[in-house]
Amino acid sequence: MREIYDISQTLRIGLPVWPGDTAFDLRRVWTMGPGVPVNVSALTFSTHSGSHADAPLHYDAAGCAIDGVDPTVYLGPAQLVDAGDAGDLVTAAMILPHLQLGVERLLIRTYPVAPQAQWDSGFAAVDPALIDAIAARGVRLIGVDTPSLDPQDSKTMAAHLAVARHGLAILEGLVLDKVPVGIYELIALPLKIAGADSSPVRALLRSL
Repeated sequence: MREIYDISQTLRIGLPVWPGDTAFDLRRVWTMGPGVPVNVSALTFSTHSGSHADAPLHYDAAGCAIDGVDPTVYLGPAQLVDAGDAGDLVTAAMILPHLQLGVERLLIRTYPVAPQAQWDSGFAAVDPALIDAIAARGVRLIGVDTPSLDPQDSKTMAAHLAVARHGLAILEGLVLDKVPVGIYELIALPLKIAGADSSPVRALLRSL
């Protein structure tokens, strides 16, 4: 039987979000009772809540929104690589020696245990040179267990702009703690939200 790993965060009240961004909230607008046969809820949340897919529109004013991305890039074989003690930057030297030929989807683990209960402002960013290098090898998607490819205080968004140059897809905020390194089937489709700059995903890895 093929093993399945759920690598997505649980969307919930109290979910850590980017400082200043919209907090997650769920409220019941209909509650089952006399004359009301169903429960119905309303959601308020950032498009970058938890595990999410960035659309090109997030970092490129002329980029497409999340409803215009190719969904097939979020579905298919993916390699998980552990960056080890990445410090504040994941570099090509940490990843390329482990990247197998022909890999189109690369997932990078930087945390031994991803911080899901509190915000970590010192997360490891991705070196733009690594983006250039993996794109040259045919990688079409990069996924990380951090909230962004760029540092929290970045104003240049250099890693995101490198992604834009090469047309890669981005997954951020994954939970990769308990997954052995290796090749899996990735299933992490974004919602088809017209005009949105990002979408939460239910991200899964399935053993091959």
